[in-house]
Amino acid sequence: MWIADGWNDYEVIDCSEGEKLERWGDYLLVRPDPQVIWNTPKTHRGWKKMNGHYHRSSKGGGEWEFFDLPEQWSIHYKELTFNLKPFSFKHTGLFPEQAANWDWFGDRIRNAGRPIKVLNLFAYTGGATLAAAAAGASVTHVDASKGMVAWAKENSRSSGLENAPIRWIVDDCVKFVEREIRRGNHYDGIIMDPPSYGRGPKGEIWKIETSIYPFVQLCTKLLSDNPLFFLINSYTTGLAPSVLTYMLSTEVASTHGGTVKSDELGLPVTRTGLVLPCGASGRWESGK
Repeated sequence: MWIADGWNDYEVIDCSEGEKLERWGDYLLVRPDPQVIWNTPKTHRGWKKMNGHYHRSSKGGGEWEFFDLPEQWSIHYKELTFNLKPFSFKHTGLFPEQAANWDWFGDRIRNAGRPIKVLNLFAYTGGATLAAAAAGASVTHVDASKGMVAWAKENSRSSGLENAPIRWIVDDCVKFVEREIRRGNHYDGIIMDPPSYGRGPKGEIWKIETSIYPFVQLCTKLLSDNPLFFLINSYTTGLAPSVLTYMLSTEVASTHGGTVKSDELGLPVTRTGLVLPCGASGRWESGK
């Protein structure tokens, strides 16, 4: 398991009965987590003194209940700054477990000894974009949501990366990749964090089980002659890490060599010393 254990401003304090108690900077949030199927004693005071609690509805969805929580605040990861604001469907605008991947590809970029171009697809609020830019890469950030791209730009300014070579694109990821292939553009690193299900700006339907493999095939056409890495993230419980290994092995390693590893991502739980699983990632990296 790849564990994101480099945080100072974030921690999973405890988890029990389908929920996790988290510290985001100075604030405590309680949010649902489907992986938490155990029932352990809730002894930490934060379970009763949280600043925000997301209540899931039996009819689907849910809503936040706030207790002395600002509309927006910031936390830091190393040299990066992220602006948080709770919004629909329990999210805050950041997935802290991804820091394990930021460190991995950040090291690859810093040690490459050459200019690196990175494509970040389904790029959300820009965590991976900023990590790659801070490591020295030029980045193309693509997301179908105009609001998410605006949020990512805000994070770039807060991180002192407003002048970094980042290209901000609001577009359907599949359509954008198809156009980049026609343009003859290439990238040394590709990052994708596809949703389990989604719709593009013009109603395009994305269903990961049927869409991910042909999309990976498409993206390999954008790899440069000397690619550095390819990262796939998955929060879909039906896709085992070994599925990501198989796709990257057949579509990337078969042509470019290198190595493929896939594993769960995890966050340490302070109260128990155990690790909370948080999805999976597949990593291909060159052997050079």
